[in-house]
Amino acid sequence: MPQEHQEMLVQHLRQAYRSAVQAELDAAGLHEVGHPLLLCILRGAAQDQGLTQRELAQRLEVSPAAVTTSLKSLEKRGYIHREPEPGDARRNRVRLTDEGRQAVETCAACFQRVNDRLVRGLSEEEKEQIRCLFRKMLDNLRNP
Repeated sequence: MPQEHQEMLVQHLRQAYRSAVQAELDAAGLHEVGHPLLLCILRGAAQDQGLTQRELAQRLEVSPAAVTTSLKSLEKRGYIHREPEPGDARRNRVRLTDEGRQAVETCAACFQRVNDRLVRGLSEEEKEQIRCLFRKMLDNLRNP
């Protein structure tokens, strides 16, 4: 496959996936949740302790500044709250609010519906092959 075709295919798949997720979020009444993956990471991470902004940035593989911007938006909407780290007031722990936990459950269901559509008609063997290929491609990009 010529390289430009591969690049376009990856870009089209990414855009179609994001559009499908956003359509599901809109239908679920969560159109204002611009950062569903961030919420889902908070759900899966030490809920009692929360996560620091730096830990969130590492898990998302983005800059701490980008996470700070996203967190401000989520906090404004009442999905999260930040608390100073005991013993280090310069660091904050991020925790979900009750409203945030509800939004996370809805976001997770939206992701699941989109993921089910994404692999519809593929056998379990094909799904496993795709996962293996994606892991190899990520390894290739992360380890030049």
